[in-house]
Order: sequence, then structure tokens, then C-alpha cells
Amino acid sequence: MNVRYSFEADGTGRGKTAGVRSLKWRAFERRLTSFLTSYRSAEAVPFHESVGFFRVLTTPRTAASAFPIQQIQNYSRILLMSQAAPAITRSPEEVVRQSPVSQAPNGICYAIVGEVTVATSDLERMVAAVPETAAAALQRKAYYFVPLTVNQGEDTVIADRYDVGLSDNAVCHRNIELGDSQCVFISTRLMDDKFSVAFEFYINVGHAVVEKVGVSQEFSELVWKQVEAGVRGETSLDAWESRKAATSHAPDAEKHKSEYLMATFSDAISIYLLSLFIDVDYYDLRERDYPLLAPAQMAERLRKVAELFPANPGFEFAIYYKRRS
Repeated sequence: MNVRYSFEADGTGRGKTAGVRSLKWRAFERRLTSFLTSYRSAEAVPFHESVGFFRVLTTPRTAASAFPIQQIQNYSRILLMSQAAPAITRSPEEVVRQSPVSQAPNGICYAIVGEVTVATSDLERMVAAVPETAAAALQRKAYYFVPLTVNQGEDTVIADRYDVGLSDNAVCHRNIELGDSQCVFISTRLMDDKFSVAFEFYINVGHAVVEKVGVSQEFSELVWKQVEAGVRGETSLDAWESRKAATSHAPDAEKHKSEYLMATFSDAISIYLLSLFIDVDYYDLRERDYPLLAPAQMAERLRKVAELFPANPGFEFAIYYKRRS
């Protein structure tokens, strides 16, 4: 997970392009895997034997079982035709004014706007998964799940559906202050699958919780003990870089330690929330820019977060280990 590098709180971080590209690729990979599997043109093969992680790879086919090319061509035509007319864009103020807001049982306010492909039931459960103790830190916030949140110069506009021409300037999300409230617009069509949309939402929630309540002393002690033990890896590029700075002998090491603890707490909250909503293979969270924290130490952090923010009724937190093959 690359929290602030790929998903800056204001959507304008130096890693925005890399983060968007990563999300687009993950979404494409999931859709391609689903398509290939539906036509029995793929098989699961071990990718990382120590954890039993699987990735779908195509296998040779005979002429009799070739892809339904006509269906693929028809699908392509449908996609092209859907882009014939430009998407309608509106200002965030218009979207807020015209969109009815729902409130989840945990108190979080949200709205679903435009052509969003993630099922409404999934989005509802996604929001409801946030424990009430964490949701209490999100007062005066409203989350808007929209197709695309787009930069247009100094302005931000919201597209009513996916548009290729707008996607290059789209951001994962944008936090906008309107009156005495903060509205968070999450682009669902940059990712297009519930895993990625949920992770983007929970990353934002994790940052908001830490900004509101700070870092738990118990969590800080646990994490720093891991650092002193020389545990390898981290949960985000922010955590990885600030950890290196915090363990240096530089004059501002204490400042970096504080930033490190905030980053790790936010990361752990985000992953914990994601695991309440959907089954997570920990190695799906790997990034190229830093080594991922060892599973045993990640489990310790998640258990501590679960103690601080117990799951709501109907949601369960559990950690399972896969045997070596």
C-alpha cells in the first residue's frame, strides 16, 4: 500500500500519476482475469509459494475452444459508442446541491452520483463497515462516490460518467471545503472494482481519523518496538521513508518519528477497514517502491487497531495464515 505517494489527501500529490496508473492497471488486470476465467481460458498457478498467492495466467487453447471474437468485437463497439457524446460535468457545489445524501447506521453521510459501476449494495456495505468508534471522527464530512473527479486548471469538476477525454486529468479523490463541512469526491471509474474503490475510501477515512484523534499510545509503543527489533519492510512509502529518517541521527529525527507513527497508524486503520469489508490477500498490497512489512508484524498492528475500533455488528475481523505448499 502506497498511501500518500499514490493517494494524497488532496489528490494532488507528487505520486498522483503513478497512483492513478497503478489503480487503472489493477482494475484492468481484475477485469481481464474475470473475462478469461469466464471462458475457461485461464488457470490459477502458484505465484508466491510461501503464502499461496495465485495469479491467473492464460493457457494455450485449441481452435475449437478459441475466444468468442465476435463478442469481443461487439463489446469494443459498445465501449466506443458509449464515448460518442461527451460526459456532462458539474461543479462540486452543484453536485452537493442536487444529490440526496444518505446516512449509514454508523452515522457516515454519503451519496452515489452518476454512472457508478460498483453495485449500490457494495457501496452501502463499504460505508457501513467503518466502526462507529472510527466514524465518530468523521462528523461534518460527506463522501460522494462519483464516476470521475477531474482537474480543470484551478477548478475541479465532476463527470456524470466515465469519459476517456477526461480520465487523464482525473484524480483518485478530492477533499473540498463547502461551508462548514468537508465533501470528499471519490472517483470510482478510475478503478472500477470494489476492492480498489474501497481501499481509496478507507485510506481517506484512515487519514481523517488520525487527524482527528491522533495516534494511540499503545499502537505507537508496539510499532516502535518493531522498529527497534529491526523488522523489515513497511506499509507505505511515507512510512518507509519517514522510518529511515526517524532512525537517523539527524537533528529533526524526532519530527520524522512523529510523522512515521502517524503514517503507520493511518495505514493500519485503512487495511483493517478493508479487511472488514472484503477478504484481503496481504500480498495484494505490495508496491515496487518499498518492501512490504512482514506478515506477523502487520498482524500485530491490525490486532491492536481492532482493539481500538471494534467491528460493528455484522462485520468480522480475522487473520488467516496460508500453509506453505
